[in-house]
Amino acid sequence: MPNPYFSFKQFTVYHDRCAMKVGTDGVLLGAWTDVSGACDILDVGTGTGLIALMLAQRSEAHIVAVDIDEDAVKQAKENVEKSPWPGRIEVERHDICCFNSDIRYDVIVSNPPYFFNSLKCPDGQRNIARHTVGLDFESLIDSCGRLLSPSGRFSVIIPTDGMDEFMRIASEGGLCLSRRTWIKTKPDAAPKRVLMEFKKQPAVSVESCLVVELSRHIYSEEYIALTKDFYLKM
Repeated sequence: MPNPYFSFKQFTVYHDRCAMKVGTDGVLLGAWTDVSGACDILDVGTGTGLIALMLAQRSEAHIVAVDIDEDAVKQAKENVEKSPWPGRIEVERHDICCFNSDIRYDVIVSNPPYFFNSLKCPDGQRNIARHTVGLDFESLIDSCGRLLSPSGRFSVIIPTDGMDEFMRIASEGGLCLSRRTWIKTKPDAAPKRVLMEFKKQPAVSVESCLVVELSRHIYSEEYIALTKDFYLKM
């Protein structure tokens, strides 16, 4: 039976009742997202609450974490309550397309559903988490553009094969690419994921590439530097 929780240096994430478990994508996004100067952060599709917890560790911001799945919201709330930052993270059940707030967020972050062209599995909860069944790119980008402050940053991680479509929709929605990091699992592998940051104001995009492993369980210096404040054995 899979372990029902994942322990980090400063918090533990239980994920036995969530469709999507703790994984490298979420850790990468939580560690990579620029939270400098942020007072208000919105985590869209929080799942277990992993990214919200990572951003709480990295900042002094107030964080709102939303998800449409009831079980995920319950588990994320429990994870937050047991963390060092229960007073700074609010977990709420919302469809981001209908979510309204008087706050315009300094940082919005999302590890969105992205398997928009692949076959669906029989598990409806997992489909919502992994496919663009409940939230397509256009709806996500439109919602984030609406809720982002004029000088805010919107960060995501998606598969590289969805990048061009995502960037096209973001551009049409008035968001400009400001930072992009290609993720390679091995030095000689093609990138399978890409981290992207968008702003409302035009910016010169900063490009980089990050290799996760040099060989089996031998992690690159860049990956260790990015994640060492979180992983127990880094």
